[in-house]
Amino acid sequence: MTCYLHPALFSQDAVSPETHAINVELARRAAEALPLKFEVMRAAFDRGDGVIPATPRSPRAKTILIDGSGGHQIALRIVAGPSPVGAYLHIHGGAWIMGTANMRDEDLERIVESTGFACVSVEYRLAPEHPFPAAADDCEAAARWLIHHAKAQFGTDRLVIGGESAGGHLSVVTLVRLRNDGLGSAFQAANLCYGVYDLSMTPSLRSAEATLVLTRQSMEGAISAFLPADIDRRHPSVSPLYADLKGLPPALFTVGTLDPLIDDSFFMHARWVAAGNDGQLAIYPGGTHGFTTFPCAIAREAKILIDQFIVKRF
Repeated sequence: MTCYLHPALFSQDAVSPETHAINVELARRAAEALPLKFEVMRAAFDRGDGVIPATPRSPRAKTILIDGSGGHQIALRIVAGPSPVGAYLHIHGGAWIMGTANMRDEDLERIVESTGFACVSVEYRLAPEHPFPAAADDCEAAARWLIHHAKAQFGTDRLVIGGESAGGHLSVVTLVRLRNDGLGSAFQAANLCYGVYDLSMTPSLRSAEATLVLTRQSMEGAISAFLPADIDRRHPSVSPLYADLKGLPPALFTVGTLDPLIDDSFFMHARWVAAGNDGQLAIYPGGTHGFTTFPCAIAREAKILIDQFIVKRF
């Protein structure tokens, strides 16, 4: 799919009063926020007391354990209807240092009801306790488990992968790893919401000094916690923008115009299509990082498109 950018998308006139009001409130909260210790910040994020709200827990969710690399076990949170038509591997966000597999249960429930897919969310290990490649290893292990067990577990081998922010990053890292091992066609679609694909930081992030939800400084801290100090931040294994992207599935890139990571989606979408893959870019005026978690029209529009994208792959 070809995407044509238009200047009108980035005009203040394109931002609805509802979206503007949410952004004003985000700015007010950011101005009043006090510096928090890492442990306090992580706990608040997990509870949904931070900028990004958590959703109610699903009463039908269940957790299973699978084997990961190095002998440890990985928890998979499953939300599914009675007869799934596919399985969606979800990788949560949180800058690799925060977040849990149950924090987006409401979105997983929506996908189950709207698409008929079962949802499987990965409880991957977090930095700084477990720096790269721990999270990537866990997500790859979950993907391989789904490839080999989806038919028996859910009665289907139709697979989609996706996530938000750091989850978008880990989704692409997982797809490249699988492709390199001859499993490039195992997942038939990728839902990538405001991901970060260049850990050396794209221009829009480098200039993000007083932006909403995240800034260059906060991302620098997260990246430093996630990556060992001696690793090249542009190495294809950690920054998939620099990887060979041939042979990857159709992808939907979702991003807002006020997201400091907007260049990541722009650049990755362009490289995705240039590599011969189907890529769709959805841009939402006034959307900040994480905008799909807020109660607003552009979030609802984005979720409808995401659900349609998943269904149309099959």
